[in-house]
Amino acid sequence: MNHSASIANSETTRTDVLGFHQDNEAGRWLAWLTRSLEYMSGAVLALDVLIVFLSVVYRYFLHDPVDWAEEIARALMVVLVFFGAATVLARSQHVGIDLFRGLLPVRWQPLLIQAGHWIIAGVSASLLVSSVLLLVDSYDQTTSIGLPQWLYVYPVVFGSAFMTLFALANAVSGSRGVVWRAFVTCAVLAAAVTAWNVLVPEHAISRGALLAIGFIGALVLGVPIGFVLAFAALLYFLADPSLPMLVYSQQVMAGTDHFVLLAIPFFVLAGLLMEANGMSSRLIELLLRVFGRVRGGLGLITIIATAFFSGVSGSKLADVAAVGGIVMPAVRRTRQDPGEAAGLLACSAVMAETIPPCINLILMGFVANISIAGLFMAGLVPAAVMALSLAVLAVIVGRKINPDEAFEHRTPLWPLLGGALVALIMVGMIGKGVTSGIATSTEVSAFAVVYALVVGGLAFRELNLRSVARLFVRSASMAGGILFIVAAASSVSFALTIEQIPQLMSGTMTAFAAQYGSVMFIMLSALLMMVFGAVLEGAPALIIFGPLLTPIAQQLGVNPLHFGTVMVIAMGLGLFAPPVGLGLFATCAITGTQVKDVARPMLKYLAVLLVALVLLILVPAFSLWLPNRLGM
Repeated sequence: MNHSASIANSETTRTDVLGFHQDNEAGRWLAWLTRSLEYMSGAVLALDVLIVFLSVVYRYFLHDPVDWAEEIARALMVVLVFFGAATVLARSQHVGIDLFRGLLPVRWQPLLIQAGHWIIAGVSASLLVSSVLLLVDSYDQTTSIGLPQWLYVYPVVFGSAFMTLFALANAVSGSRGVVWRAFVTCAVLAAAVTAWNVLVPEHAISRGALLAIGFIGALVLGVPIGFVLAFAALLYFLADPSLPMLVYSQQVMAGTDHFVLLAIPFFVLAGLLMEANGMSSRLIELLLRVFGRVRGGLGLITIIATAFFSGVSGSKLADVAAVGGIVMPAVRRTRQDPGEAAGLLACSAVMAETIPPCINLILMGFVANISIAGLFMAGLVPAAVMALSLAVLAVIVGRKINPDEAFEHRTPLWPLLGGALVALIMVGMIGKGVTSGIATSTEVSAFAVVYALVVGGLAFRELNLRSVARLFVRSASMAGGILFIVAAASSVSFALTIEQIPQLMSGTMTAFAAQYGSVMFIMLSALLMMVFGAVLEGAPALIIFGPLLTPIAQQLGVNPLHFGTVMVIAMGLGLFAPPVGLGLFATCAITGTQVKDVARPMLKYLAVLLVALVLLILVPAFSLWLPNRLGM
C-alpha cells in the first residue's frame, strides 16, 4: 500500500526524496527542489494562519473587519494545495491501494507499476496544459473585491508543472526496458481508443464509459486515489469536444477554492503541535495512571485518548499516529497482544469520526450544504454511544496490567496534571468556539494553532524554531495530499453532473425508498458508504456521494444532520474495515503490526460498531438531541 504523509508515525526524514536519483546531479537537484517546495509550502501555511488569526482579532476585538483577508487566505490555500501535492508526489506518499493490482500475476507487476507512473505523469502534464489555458483566459477577470483572477491560477500552473517534473522523474526511474514497455503500452491504448472513436463514431466509447473505465483501471493499477479521480475526469473531458480543456483545471481548482476548507490544514497542524509539545504524552500517561489497574484499562485509555485527540486534530489517521505512538509501546512493555490493541485503536478511530472538528464532517457539510456547526453537534452523542459500546467490550475481553511497567520514565504528578489541563483547555476552547457560533470552524482552527504554539510552547518548552518549522512543513504536505483528493473529486463530481448521474440516482433511490421506506434508504446509503469508503478513501467517497444522496434524504423527510452523521460513520467503518480499508493498513503501519494479526481480534469491535450504527439509524434522536437543544 502507498501511504500518505498524513499517516506517518514519525517525522518525515529528509533523505528519502527521490532516493533512486540521489547518486547523480539530476537527483540531487530534484531533492533540493522538493525540500525548497516543502519549506515554501510550510511558510505559506504559516502566513495563512497569521492572516486568518489577525482577521479574527480585528473583526471581533477591534471591530474593524479586514475585507481582503479571506480572499488572500483562499489564494494562499491554492498555493498550499498544489505545491503540497507536488512535494507529496516527489516522496511517493499520496494515498493509494495496491491490493487489486496484487491479485494479478506477479510477472505483470513491474509493468503495471510503471504504467501507473506514466498515468500520473499524463494527468499532471494535462493539468499543466489546461491551467495555462485557464491562465490566459483569466487575465481580464477580477475577483469580487477587485483582485486579479490570475492570482488563483498561477499556483495551479506552477504546482502542476512541479507535479509533471516529479511524475516524469518517477516514471523514468525503473528498468529501461520496463519503462519503455509501459510507455508504449499506454501510448498504444490511448491511440487505439482515439482512433476507434474517430474512425467508428457510431460505435464510439461514450465519455461516461471512459470515465468509469479510467477510474476502475487506474484503481486496479494502484494509482494514488487523487490521481485515479483526476485521470477518470481527464478522460471524460478529452472525450467531449464541446468542453474546453481549460474547464478541467478550472474544476480541479474550484474544489479547493473555499475558505471553510482551510480548517483542515489548521486543525491538522494544531494536532501535530499538541503532539510535539508534549500535551499528548502527558495526557496518556495520566490516563494510564488513572485507568491502568482497571480491567481492560489499556483499551479504555485507547478509546478515551483517541476521542480526546479527535477533538483537536480533525484527522483520524493523525489521531491514530498520536495515540498509537504512545500506547503501543506500553502494550508491548506490559505483554499485551499488539494485534488486539491495534484492532481496538482502528475501531476507536471509527468511533471518533463524528467528534468535532473531524475533517470528514467538514467535507460532508461543505459538499452537501449542511451546517458544519450542526454536524459537529450532531456527531457528539453518536460518538459517545459508540465509545461506550467499545468500552464495555474492552472491559469484558481485557485484563488488568501493572501501570508501573508501562513507563520507561515516570513524570512527576504536578507537571503531568498541568500538561493535561493545558490540553483540556485547548479542546474546550475549540468546542466552545464551534458551538457558540462566535467564529467559523476555520477561525476557531486558527486560534487553536496559535494556542498550541504559544501556550503549549511556553508551558512545556519542548519546541524550538527548527522543530516548529518541520511541523509546518509536515502539515503543509499532509494538507496538500488531503486537499488534492478533494480537488480531483470535484472534477469527477462535475462530470457526473453533466452525465445526469444525480438525477438517475435520485430516481432509483427514491423508488427504493417509496417501496421500502426512508429507514431502508438510509441503510442502503450507509452500505454504499461502507463499500466506497473501503475502496476509495473517506474524502472522495463523501465528496461524490454526499451531494448525490443528501437531497434525496431531505425529500424523504430525513433530517440532513442525522443523515450526514450516519454517512460519515458508515464511511469510517469502510475505511478501517478489513480486508481493503486504507485506514486499517495505515494503522498497522503506524503500530508495527500485520493486517492478518489485527483483522481477527478486530472483528468483534467492528461488530459492536455496526450494531451501534444500526441503532443510530433507527433512533435519529441520538443525532438530533443536542442540535435541537442548541437551536441548530
